Amino acid sequence: MIISVASGKGGTGKTTIALNLALSIEDEVQLLDCDVEEPNAHIFLKVQLKQRDLITTPIPKINEERCTLCGVCQGICAYHAIIIVKDKVLVFPELCHSCGGCSLLCPENAIAEINKEIGYIDIGDSGGISFIQGTLNIGEAMPTPLIKAVKRNLDPSKIVIIDSPPGTSCPVVESVRGSDFCILVTEPTPFGLNDLILAVDLLRELNIPFGAVINKADIGSDEVENYCKSEGIPILMKIPFKREIAEAYSKGIPLVEAFPDYRENFKN
Repeated sequence: MIISVASGKGGTGKTTIALNLALSIEDEVQLLDCDVEEPNAHIFLKVQLKQRDLITTPIPKINEERCTLCGVCQGICAYHAIIIVKDKVLVFPELCHSCGGCSLLCPENAIAEINKEIGYIDIGDSGGISFIQGTLNIGEAMPTPLIKAVKRNLDPSKIVIIDSPPGTSCPVVESVRGSDFCILVTEPTPFGLNDLILAVDLLRELNIPFGAVINKADIGSDEVENYCKSEGIPILMKIPFKREIAEAYSKGIPLVEAFPDYRENFKN
């Protein structure tokens, strides 16, 4: 079973839910940290890393001797990653989506593809949890190819938990795609409600079943809970806003280790 954990906004406690769920399941578990721009689940799991793989993506390289400046490459690129200025072809790697169209359609065979390093994947374990995380290189604009690389290591024979990036953009879509169920983590604030609605619309579009966890449940208003009830969204758990939980978090202690009673809640 593949369970993704997502949230419409950052800071709701998404990673907290993902790693504590992994720690509570008494079965073979694999945790994928797909929040590649800010992976931090390893801090709480104290992972023993065993392997690091560099991840690359292909980008175009122009052979200026062959190029006739015909403009076919510029015309095919939907992301404006390759343009012609006067007598030169300019390539913008940060905009390239590595589709290969420019190389395939160039009539002069003047475009080759070279590999550009975008980040790396760490593989390890923590107790009975198999752990994989991606880390995007600083300055890279597109995390989606790295998320795809992380998910290529997914083991369908285990219970897989995916810690997704925040928001509702392409990286989140790639992270939750193929999930059997998604846990949406939210908080009872106006921002929490607004971004929860966006995340719900996304999951309904992708036809992925989901439920909600309300973190810091006793602050703010009851609008988030009322919204979930009106939309038929199951509320899977409520976690209170407690100083003791925050103190444990600041020391890198998972919730279910600091407060073992929560382990049953996560199992349920």
